[in-house]
Amino acid sequence: MTYLKAGNQAPAFTLCDQNGEAVSLNDFGGKKVLVYFYPKAMTPGCKVQACGLRDSRAELDALGVVVLGISPDPVARLKKFEEKDGLNFPLLSDEDHAVADAFGVWGPKKFMGKEYDGIHRISFLLDEQGKVAKVFDKFKTKDHHQVVLDYLNQA
Repeated sequence: MTYLKAGNQAPAFTLCDQNGEAVSLNDFGGKKVLVYFYPKAMTPGCKVQACGLRDSRAELDALGVVVLGISPDPVARLKKFEEKDGLNFPLLSDEDHAVADAFGVWGPKKFMGKEYDGIHRISFLLDEQGKVAKVFDKFKTKDHHQVVLDYLNQA
């Protein structure tokens, strides 16, 4: 599995959000975008990660960063996730994992001795021109938002 690196152009995409509305990366031209991939809505680690970003929304807004969460979950599950945890950013459904493939985050995983293919928990900070400025691939779910904020504040 080889994922995008800093300096790579992010692939254009359009996915449905938790409300069934089409959201395109191109909609955010001229803005920084944090594209974060997570394995499954409403699971403990994904909830902690999403809630950290939810609670950091004002700081991220002040830094001019839009957050887009992407998982292979269907739209209906994303809507439940949003409502249950009061999430305040778009959750995008990538059921066929085409966008995850394009970013290079779909690949072999291991859990409890079983091997399977799935999304790896990796985030990409895109600059205003849609290029990868930073890849976040080593963090704990509870610290993800702070790792992103620390990077943005020192950049």
